[in-house]
Amino acid sequence: MADTIKITLAQLNQQVGDLAANAAAMLAVREKARDSDLIVYPELQLIGYPPEDLIMKPALIERAAAELQRLAKVTADGGPAMLVGSVFVRDGALHNGVALLEGGRIAATRFKYELPNYGTFDEKRYFMPGPLPEPVLFKGAMIGLPICEDIWQPDVCRHLAEQGAEIFICVNGSPYEIDKDVLRIDGVAKRRAIDTGIPLVYLNRVGGQDEIVFDGASFVVGPEGALWVQMPDWEESIVTTVWTKSEFGSVHRWHCESGVVHDLAEHPEDIYCAMVLALRDYVNKNRFPGVVLGLSGGIDSAICAAIAVDALGADRVWCVMLPSIYTSQESLDDAEGCARMLGVKLDTVPINPAVLGFEEMLAPVFAGKQADTTEENIQSRIRGVTLMALSNKFGPMLVTTGNKSEMSVGYATIYGDMNGGYNPLKDAYKTTVFAVSQWRNGKRPKIGLGPDGPVMPERIITKPPSAELRPDQKDSDSLPPYDVLDAILTGLVENEKSVDQIVAEGFDRATVVRIERLLHIAEYKRRQAPPGVKLGSRNYGRDRRYPITHGFRTG
Repeated sequence: MADTIKITLAQLNQQVGDLAANAAAMLAVREKARDSDLIVYPELQLIGYPPEDLIMKPALIERAAAELQRLAKVTADGGPAMLVGSVFVRDGALHNGVALLEGGRIAATRFKYELPNYGTFDEKRYFMPGPLPEPVLFKGAMIGLPICEDIWQPDVCRHLAEQGAEIFICVNGSPYEIDKDVLRIDGVAKRRAIDTGIPLVYLNRVGGQDEIVFDGASFVVGPEGALWVQMPDWEESIVTTVWTKSEFGSVHRWHCESGVVHDLAEHPEDIYCAMVLALRDYVNKNRFPGVVLGLSGGIDSAICAAIAVDALGADRVWCVMLPSIYTSQESLDDAEGCARMLGVKLDTVPINPAVLGFEEMLAPVFAGKQADTTEENIQSRIRGVTLMALSNKFGPMLVTTGNKSEMSVGYATIYGDMNGGYNPLKDAYKTTVFAVSQWRNGKRPKIGLGPDGPVMPERIITKPPSAELRPDQKDSDSLPPYDVLDAILTGLVENEKSVDQIVAEGFDRATVVRIERLLHIAEYKRRQAPPGVKLGSRNYGRDRRYPITHGFRTG
């Protein structure tokens, strides 16, 4: 019986569907950790997570099985064993599972028992649950292998403990949400460890995948709830943990030597890092050379420019000012100041020639009609067409800069400022935009590639927001103050409260009723919006899925 086991935790990024690249990354870790006994990789690391309907392709399942066999043969060299997440077919059913690769073969497999089917998760669409798993014997240790959701309910860990498990190793594909790191550690992992008296390894992946982003932040907790190891968030990390079996009273238990406990990003740095990493991986994994965005002199475009620079570097970010006759000199100056602080290229393309052309073109059919939001939206759509033309001609992806407050109530122009390939602010309310902008103007994120100092003139943060589509326009002309609007939206969207419940909290009924109406009638716009990173528990698209056509109102 071994008295010491070295277990390496590989907190890695992924390429969904690129089995060869994922396998190569795992083997590269194995070369760096040759003195380990076991290397552990995140959930479904071989095929990537979430695979969505790719998993329905028989060719992917066949290639995954072949690639797993190839990885297993590598372990015949006497080096470390590997615990690899993949898909498995048993008796005609598809399972999400892990395989222990040891001695040149697949020594054991275990399948996920609890399949999440809420929020971003849709696993019951693809997988069948496995049986309650039994522990795996590895170098004298009985190791329980719960997979992600398996530890969020007590049954799997309780069963494994009853069957003699001595160490839990839980592999995960757990996306970021605000405050989720605290919930994982204190609300779930420590509870399972304390309830069973068994230490728990929690290994998560890191990196962006379309609308979701994984924050890493893997850890090890002891049977009394002590945090033995805390890996960093938002970065790939490889940590080797050393486990020894020692006598504790009348029993022998496995104990992990205490390692580095990294500090995790606090608010609002965690939100900002989520935006940066999600945009970085979306651009890089889809092979865009860089990004282009409209820089208006307002706070939304300014923080998006900063996010882009922190994600990609200033040399891959192209900003364009698109002034109209309503654009103030203050906005021109603020856009120029922001570009200078970030070190990005800034071009100016006035849109008035196109505006005049549309006015002339539409004059015969608009005759006798007063100017209204139609003319405002034409300006926005001209900007959208112009930015898309630059994207098409030169190749960078267009970044969309609208926030969740605007998207919620339809204060955004479809085929105009909603144009683009990705929106870092899609799940960020305007009050969140103010918070992260103020934070970034004083601090640099640990994963950022941008400057250490301020990234925008302070005036951008403090001046009243305006779309500048008509004379002296302010957002407050059309919307309640953002602190009021966001509080109402949080109730309606995040918490699914009724109008009566929100009014009972002190809000004006007419305002709440109006916001609920705007929220519902803007659904068709949101269906056509570009993807954007999920930050909270009810993002549009993956979490909140409302019909476009319906007549239900609570007020």
